[in-house]
Amino acid sequence: MGVIALKACGVTTVQNTKKIRNRRLNRSLRASRESLKMEPLADVPLLPGEERVIDKDLIYMCPFNGALKGKVFITNYRLFFKSADIDPAVTLNVPLGAINRIEKMGGASSRGENSYGLDITCKDMRNLRFALKQEGHSRRDIFEILFRYAFPLSHSLPLFAFLSQEKFEENGWSVYSPMQEFRRQGLPNDKWRITFLNQRYELCDTYPSILMVPYKATEEDLRKVATFRSRCRIPVLSWIHPDNLAVITRCSQPLVGMSGKRNKDDERYLDIIRETNGTTSKLTIFDARPNVNAVANKATGGGYEGDDAYQNAELVFLDIHNIHVMRESLKKLKDIVYPNVEESHWLSSLESTHWLEHIKLVLSGAIQVADKISSGNSVVVHCSDGWDRTAQLTSLAMLMLDSYYRTLKGFQVLLEKEWISFGHKFASRIGHGDKNHADADRSPIFVQFIDCVWQMTKQFPTAFEFNERLLVTVLDHLYSCRSGNFLYNCESVREINEVRTKTVSLWSLINSDQKTYINPFYAAESSRVLYPVASMRHLELWVTYYIRWNPRIRQQQQSPVEQRYKELLELRDQYLKKLEELQLSDSTPHLPNSSTPSPASPTQRVTHLHTPF
Repeated sequence: MGVIALKACGVTTVQNTKKIRNRRLNRSLRASRESLKMEPLADVPLLPGEERVIDKDLIYMCPFNGALKGKVFITNYRLFFKSADIDPAVTLNVPLGAINRIEKMGGASSRGENSYGLDITCKDMRNLRFALKQEGHSRRDIFEILFRYAFPLSHSLPLFAFLSQEKFEENGWSVYSPMQEFRRQGLPNDKWRITFLNQRYELCDTYPSILMVPYKATEEDLRKVATFRSRCRIPVLSWIHPDNLAVITRCSQPLVGMSGKRNKDDERYLDIIRETNGTTSKLTIFDARPNVNAVANKATGGGYEGDDAYQNAELVFLDIHNIHVMRESLKKLKDIVYPNVEESHWLSSLESTHWLEHIKLVLSGAIQVADKISSGNSVVVHCSDGWDRTAQLTSLAMLMLDSYYRTLKGFQVLLEKEWISFGHKFASRIGHGDKNHADADRSPIFVQFIDCVWQMTKQFPTAFEFNERLLVTVLDHLYSCRSGNFLYNCESVREINEVRTKTVSLWSLINSDQKTYINPFYAAESSRVLYPVASMRHLELWVTYYIRWNPRIRQQQQSPVEQRYKELLELRDQYLKKLEELQLSDSTPHLPNSSTPSPASPTQRVTHLHTPF
């Protein structure tokens, strides 16, 4: 009885503690909202659906300008700080989705100036530190409110994307249609067909509902193959070469295990893929993992395609490391670039992070995939589960092979197709709205892919219709939770949560302001295959992303050449518009007996309109 009474007492105490905490939080929310009635709203650029929650006077411990007194505004979407004592004012505008961790700094008895406050670690390569007065638990309300709104899913609250009331002329959800994209590629044809076997996600719950599979493979074949592939992620088509009909297919590892299991249906299925273009004598299987990791995966039931079982295939390991290695690599990179750049041993410090080395291996793997396809050989690409390294390799290879994906719309289609619809685990890798910052599933796989794209744009400055600003914007909204594109782990879960009807698409935002994201140097070349140089000598650190918070770095500043080129393009557009107006006025009929002189011919009129183009 005593034990039961103690347990009951313990439960009651916990419940009472929660009630007290909630009452305290609600009181502070009411008090802050009362005070907001007196505050001007001009400083905070609120989005439709964004609501202010609390204001607080505090000190921002700026790593570049020292301690700055000012006011922080917290809304259900962002943290906004404005300094009060320097001109021009220093401002911070941080989407709460970009916050990774919030910790209390110091205690009530801490000594030293500005030793009591909050430490905030962000996902976008910066940290923030705020100091408050020590008396009266001054940080309690702001800590609890910030913790609640930065990690809404951990507090049974909706992500901001579901609260946003933004409206755009462009409907970004219409950018990608799998059927339209297959038709653009000339599919289906006599070798490849569409299957609706996964329409209700019963074959594979992390795959898209519409899949392209070999014409000769029956629905029953697909079900049998699914039993032998990790997470039932069977080999399906991502891209087909328009001339030689070689294909990029993607999947997960085979479930070989320690005993070396075989599956005749899987072996035959890969052979059917090999036969679809007629010129592939050996199907190349690119396993993204290092050989040793693939062997180790046998212990957990996975593995790779052995030569004895897959006799018409060749297996190539690409030595790309796993999500844990990439996470640690980016952490090391952050340590040497924020808040201050490690100047004294910069090159050795950068090398010790291995970040560019990983970029090199990913790019090198994608080049090998693209090269095989160009030479008429079909390929299968996989890693362990087929949603991290596999997505990097297929999408980069497709970017090299197909100029459509290098356009502004085509790049959006590529991300929707290879990353979002094929189940890259955005929720697990980014941790949207989740307080568990130490989750082992967190990893910058998508950031790494965008870095690889940036490396390609540097090596081929005229090949991409979009500019660097697009890439930075995509990464900012990867974290922000302002749009629905990157929420959740796969298409089936997005459907359950009605993402397409209840949230705004990132492409609505971007396509409503296309000029901002256009590369003025772009020159369309439909058949050109890009082969970037994946050597350490040709790779650079993406300074305008990783070190952009340092005011000493020129933040996303256009080069004078790019600025001048944009001005010339605008001038050309003005001249063309003027020419149209002149031609239009020239085509209007004139009275034959008019005393006014006849207008000059169009050629006479525009002889002075010379442009450099």
